[in-house]
Amino acid sequence: MSEFIATISAMPVVLLVIIGVALVFDYINGFHDAANSIATVVTTRVLTPGQAVLWAAFFNFIALVVFGTSVAKTVGSGMVDLSVVTSSVILAGLLGAIVWNLITWYFGLPTSSSHALFGGYAGAAVAKAGFGSLVAAGWTKTLILMVVAPLIGLTVGLLVMTAIFWIFRGTTPARVDRWFRRMQLLSAAGFSLMHGGNDAQKTMGIITAALVTGHAIPKFQVPFWVELLSYTAIGLGTLSGGWRIIKTMGSKITRLQPVSGFAAETGAAVAIFTATKMGIGISTTHTITGAIVGVGAARRLSAVRWGVAGRILWAWVLTIPASAAIGAACYFASRLFAR
Repeated sequence: MSEFIATISAMPVVLLVIIGVALVFDYINGFHDAANSIATVVTTRVLTPGQAVLWAAFFNFIALVVFGTSVAKTVGSGMVDLSVVTSSVILAGLLGAIVWNLITWYFGLPTSSSHALFGGYAGAAVAKAGFGSLVAAGWTKTLILMVVAPLIGLTVGLLVMTAIFWIFRGTTPARVDRWFRRMQLLSAAGFSLMHGGNDAQKTMGIITAALVTGHAIPKFQVPFWVELLSYTAIGLGTLSGGWRIIKTMGSKITRLQPVSGFAAETGAAVAIFTATKMGIGISTTHTITGAIVGVGAARRLSAVRWGVAGRILWAWVLTIPASAAIGAACYFASRLFAR
């Protein structure tokens, strides 16, 4: 604790502001993406909204002791060249992500907070130093996963749901419902754990990049206090809940029951766990949305409201360029203000 206090007290004000704004983003990420963790378990009435946010927030936070920091390293130093990163770039990037998250939350669209952060950060870096400031390898993985993540969720969700139909084909619907009401507690916990483990690391990466460029630490290595603050912020954000998006995720895409909620959460959790272990910042929003579409399609294609899915898809496509534009605008505004 004394080392943490000494480190914080020695930091310049601008670095403390960046850390504060990064934690605000992490908090907004939590309530914006709370729908990812609890929409299925609330919609199926396995848990009340209050119980669900407590359940999800606990497992968001407990991911601290389960996962490392490989995703944080990719986000912090593997997407933008650290040699061009300044406090203005990081702050503008965070503001770009926050503004886009609040816009999509207001309209109830389950867009990716991760991609909003990537876009805002990149937009600010390009505004300062051009497209050469971007690390091609990191962006290649991100853009590929932008397409692959929902497909993985859709495929695994579809396969799990199909397997459940086959295994329990001779069981009465009432017994299946009772069984999967209990099983969905486990799947919701698993998905919340994966969500916390992947998404909190993105904020860690940004804060650590700020510490490196601000010469507060000698190399890119995530301090434990940064991990603790990041997991705490996303957990508190999840406790706040994002009810507008929960309605879209839980009922507007397709009708969910405990068995289909279990299949969607399990499919998404498997995909996110794989990406986290590979150090890739996957979109948890895209993954769970794809899984929900997959379990709906397992019943019949008409069970999916494709019009709603189409509107969500357009919001996904716009997220990176829109947040990049906002991040760039914030950077230019900071330059004008500095003059």
